[in-house]
Formats: sequence, C-alpha cells, structure tokens
Amino acid sequence: MRKFLGLILTPIFYLCFGLCLIIFHPIQWFALKLGGYSVHKKSVDFLNFLLTYCYYTLGNSVKFIDNKNIPWGQPIIFVANHQSSFDIPPMIYFLRKYHGKFISKIELAKAGIPSISFNLKHGGAANIDRKDPKQSIAEILKLANNMKTKNWSAFIFPEGTRTKTGKMKAFSVGGIATLIKKNPNALIVPIAIKGSYDMVKYGIFPLNTFVSLSWEVLDPLQTEGLNMEEIVKLAEDTIRKKVEG
Repeated sequence: MRKFLGLILTPIFYLCFGLCLIIFHPIQWFALKLGGYSVHKKSVDFLNFLLTYCYYTLGNSVKFIDNKNIPWGQPIIFVANHQSSFDIPPMIYFLRKYHGKFISKIELAKAGIPSISFNLKHGGAANIDRKDPKQSIAEILKLANNMKTKNWSAFIFPEGTRTKTGKMKAFSVGGIATLIKKNPNALIVPIAIKGSYDMVKYGIFPLNTFVSLSWEVLDPLQTEGLNMEEIVKLAEDTIRKKVEG
C-alpha cells in the first residue's frame, strides 16, 4: 500500500523539491553577488528549510533532536551515518548556526544541478576528486583552515558512500584525521540518522511514504588520550548503538 501511494505522491514530491532548487538558484546568485557570504548563507538555509518540509508531501515526518550540550562559536566536526541523499537538507537547516560545510564529490559541484552545484562551488564546501589524492587533501585542508579562522564546522559521512543495504558500514579515518590535525580542539559530535534509508528502499522512484525520519545530535565525544583510529571507532560505535540498537 505504501509503495502504491509512493507512485502517486513521488511526482508531487519531486515537483516541489525541483521547483525549490530551480527558484533558489538565481536567488543564491543574487544573494552572493549583493550580500556576500552571510546573505548567501541565509538563502541556502531557507532553501533547505523548504526542501526538508517537502518530505511531508510523501506523508513522511521529520524529527530533529537537537542537543543543548553543543557549544556555539568553535569548530565542530559533525560525524553522521549516511542513509540517503535526503540526509542532508535537515542537517543544513537545523544546525545552520554552526556554519557546517560538507566534504562532497567534485562531480556534484560540476554537475550543474540547480542550487546544489552553485552552493557547493560558492558556499565553502570541500569538493574532492577521489581520483586525485593531492587535490582532495588540498580541498579538505582549505575547509580545515576556514574552520580554524572562521569558526565554521564540518559535516562528514565517514562511511564514504550511502549504505546500499540500510546497515551501517565501517567508518574510515581519512577526512576526519585531516580536519582534526588542523583543528585539534574541535569537538567531535555524532549524529544518528534513522529512517532516511526507508524513504529510498524502492530506489528513487517510487519513494516510500509515511516514514518516520529522525536526526539525533548526540553528546560530544570525550576524545582525550585517544588516537585518530580510536576516535573514529568511538564515533562509529556511538552512532551504531543509536541506529541499530
């Protein structure tokens, strides 16, 4: 029944989602040209507010559990499991005050996707070429320096790619290690995402309906005395306990 409803509601979802991207592409351009980074960011925040609430056209619900223990005004590395591309808009919107930037594939920045490619190019993301380790490290280092000088934060999915089965994959150390080396005092904050995979369990069409989606910001990790591998494993185990427990 839910799959049948998806056949009816998915076109409505994509129409709303796509219109938001198309309408906000020129808005982002004007915001950046006329107001610089701060105005551009506000346009991106509002876009992601609208994208998040497009999920309701499928009968899905969005629950974002914030955390009062997260300070503001210092670099933070938000570490999350990765269930689908729909993980992203709520993270951008609900954590907007932390100026979080993504480590993204350079192909997305070059793809010409309305709003998304523009923001990846001009919003401060680290757009990495996985076939070029030198370029990838340089991009991540640029983000790490911006975190240090501008108190930006980073969103990172250490699984590398979205899960194909709904089960979490092992976290890799690479990107986190580079960010921490430049920002040794950055907080490591896990985010547990649930339900996003269920939304795409049939693929991109039809999308699943009446799914409960949740993002939970967990307490900062206590990393004193831990090496890089231990920090990443702690983040993985903390999130896995919430997602699969």
